[in-house]
Amino acid sequence: MSAPVSGTVFADVIGQGQAVELLQASLETQRLAPAYLFCGPHGVGRRRTALRFLEAVLSGRVQGGNLAQRRRLEEGNHPDLLVVEPTYSSQGRLLTAAEADGQGLKKRGLPQLRLEQVRDVGRFLARHPLQGQRSCALLDGVERLNEAAANALLKTLEEPGGGLLVLLAPSRSHVLATILSRCHVVNFRALCPAAMQQVLGGLERPEGADPPELLALAAGSPGQLLHHRQQWQALESDQRELLEQPLETPHQALTLARNIAERLDLEQQLWLIGWWQQHLWRGGYGEPSLIGTRIRDLERLHRQLRGYVQPRLAWEVTLLSGLAQR
Repeated sequence: MSAPVSGTVFADVIGQGQAVELLQASLETQRLAPAYLFCGPHGVGRRRTALRFLEAVLSGRVQGGNLAQRRRLEEGNHPDLLVVEPTYSSQGRLLTAAEADGQGLKKRGLPQLRLEQVRDVGRFLARHPLQGQRSCALLDGVERLNEAAANALLKTLEEPGGGLLVLLAPSRSHVLATILSRCHVVNFRALCPAAMQQVLGGLERPEGADPPELLALAAGSPGQLLHHRQQWQALESDQRELLEQPLETPHQALTLARNIAERLDLEQQLWLIGWWQQHLWRGGYGEPSLIGTRIRDLERLHRQLRGYVQPRLAWEVTLLSGLAQR
């Protein structure tokens, strides 16, 4: 027999008492909406809470459970749960971020939730469940819906059938109003320092304390702190040295621009812009008005890269502009 899970299904969700209380009440009264939207920062427990909620929906009970079923849900192997994430398109195949990293894919753009993925969700929710109480789907990264996929999702929400759909997004502003109006919204919040420590306490830490820029970027999200640690550690030592020192000459600026554009993929470059903005605020390089101008330049660079401007040229213009302002 499978080992039992003690307490409620939400026992390992930390720092999200209000969301858990709302979901637990819905489960206990069996007043479930056909679609839920979990809104909050990345890495604060939205996905874990969604999986625990769906575990209770599929099993029909809030208390207890078993580890084998929980493992199947977390691995996406339960026959009545479909988990969908943003994907990259490569040689006619759709790859999640983890699959793309595993295959060493050079990521030229950002992942998307695509039309064919959303259509799969609609078909899945319309089918009869095989083991659980109903068919369920978890759609992660709703902010990455392209236009065609958003229209298809709206159609699914208008005709939900007997299934249950949970959407994850960073905030309400990332979701179309027509989709938002058809979902029961559950809000998640950043964690306090004590809750952060509780979540991260059992995990291996890098040598030394986290750089202040990483803590600021995490903004109360344990998952984001782990992500930022990984991004920072992925930079090579010479890249870190170039980044941490103020640029002095046009040659340094052009060298750094080439280095970033050739050695970092688009997601890493976008992450680096956020890190650099925090670094400028904390480093105090120049007058406050000059720092503000440079941070706005980096924000413009962020928009340009997301708009598929040629990365090396965009970095060169931004870095040389920063030198000229000194």
